[in-house]
Amino acid sequence: MIYRPIVLDKEVVFSKKKFIVSKTDVDGIILFVNKNFCEVSGYTQSELVGEPHSVLRHPDMPKAIFYMLWKSLLSGMEISAVVKNLAKSGEYYWVIADFSIKRDKYGKLESFSSFRRIASKEVIEVMQILYAEMLLVERRKGVEGSLRYLENFLEEKNMSYEEFLEDLVKPKGILALLINNFKKVLN
Repeated sequence: MIYRPIVLDKEVVFSKKKFIVSKTDVDGIILFVNKNFCEVSGYTQSELVGEPHSVLRHPDMPKAIFYMLWKSLLSGMEISAVVKNLAKSGEYYWVIADFSIKRDKYGKLESFSSFRRIASKEVIEVMQILYAEMLLVERRKGVEGSLRYLENFLEEKNMSYEEFLEDLVKPKGILALLINNFKKVLN
């Protein structure tokens, strides 16, 4: 079991060229992390493999986001999200996470892979405001209230969650090609 660090208001800085990759089973237990994941998070591979991915969950993240992520993945839908993670040091790092699904030969869900890249300052600014509001609602009205807040936020923008994220974070040009090629290698 991993000890939860004291949360520090300090950001882990890492290169835009680093892709952080992890793979979990359908219960969220970590099966694999790449070298970049270990470098950014501060954990070793042996510390993470076998642990629930939630050990990296930063308290600034609304539970509603993870509820939505897991609901989508377990229903067989790939999804993306902007996530603030907690490093072993107590520092934080923001990533854009693209989740993909692997099925066994019978079509049953087998595992989920997450390909993460650093989030831009512009993306972080938008998500910090949204997540802070969702957390306030979540404290008063629970996950359901937080999800309703997100739904209303998206309705005002006349966008689905996927459209909102795509508009905010969609990789362009060579970055998009690199991400797609990286996904093919791992799946």
